[in-house]
Amino acid sequence: MSLLQYIAYPALLILSLASILFACELFTNGIEWTGKKLNLSDGATGSILAAVGTALPETSIPIIALLAGSAGSADVAIGAIAGAPFMLSTLAFFVTGVAFYHFRKKGGRPATLKVDVPVMSRDLGFFLAIYSTAFLTTFIHIHALRLVIALLLMSSYGYYMYVTLRHEGDGAGELEELHLSKVFHADTAHNGFIAVQVLISLGLIVAGAHFFVVSVEHVSAMIGVPAMLLSLLITPVATELPEKMNSVLWIRGGKDTLALGNITGAMVFQSSFPVAVGVAFTPWALSGPTMVSAVIAILSAGLCYIMLKTKKALPPYVLLAGGGFYLAFIAYLIVF
Repeated sequence: MSLLQYIAYPALLILSLASILFACELFTNGIEWTGKKLNLSDGATGSILAAVGTALPETSIPIIALLAGSAGSADVAIGAIAGAPFMLSTLAFFVTGVAFYHFRKKGGRPATLKVDVPVMSRDLGFFLAIYSTAFLTTFIHIHALRLVIALLLMSSYGYYMYVTLRHEGDGAGELEELHLSKVFHADTAHNGFIAVQVLISLGLIVAGAHFFVVSVEHVSAMIGVPAMLLSLLITPVATELPEKMNSVLWIRGGKDTLALGNITGAMVFQSSFPVAVGVAFTPWALSGPTMVSAVIAILSAGLCYIMLKTKKALPPYVLLAGGGFYLAFIAYLIVF
């Protein structure tokens, strides 16, 4: 690797990260206005519109890897597919919890998490059912049966969308002015401005995540990181940045259902469509790190689900437990 590459890839990493952060600010603002125009509840806006939009970067990676058909592409795909739910249920929860305590200390938000309990319970319940089914599929070796399960996983997301859109919850409150309206000094948030802002932000998110992954892969190659471990541990950190940053921005404003729905909705999406691709088109033989990451994702989500069901609330400290689960996985990698 030349000296120019040693300089270029770290620079690309920083620039791509900056583009993701900028795009997330545009996206959260635009998606709130989209939900308002569609008369959607905060739960539907966060769990479907925001979650699917910001899930695009990590969803594209396993598909691109499989289409490439290169040696080890199945390993990259499986690692990326298993890594997304793991990162969302551990690191994303943890970052959101840290953000809550940070902004509460600064006095810029309510002192407790104000979440729509039915929304959060629904999301986590769907995730646990879908991802547990996918996890158990690793022990099924009949391809025809795997195809049936893959179809069920994909159709389960359609049912999830139906249930979510039927939910009546709190709509968007007072919104910050649409950023594109500020640029053009428009008095109102026109539908065209909203659509353009959301599309621009999504384009920046996808491009930023792609170049972030490329730069991380090249930098990691210098220290010899295996493809499976890279796609499981490093790539999802980059591609899950949109969910993490969107949630931090919404937590700052006290929009907790949007913040957490963005994560839990993405968890449902990531456990259905991408996993269905893995079940149908890869060996889907979870073992070692991928097996452990799946178990930890289910445990972390299960803890939050139990708290919601028993306490009818989500104490902020439970989100911090995601960091403990993440560290437990790192410890496993070090020991084994």
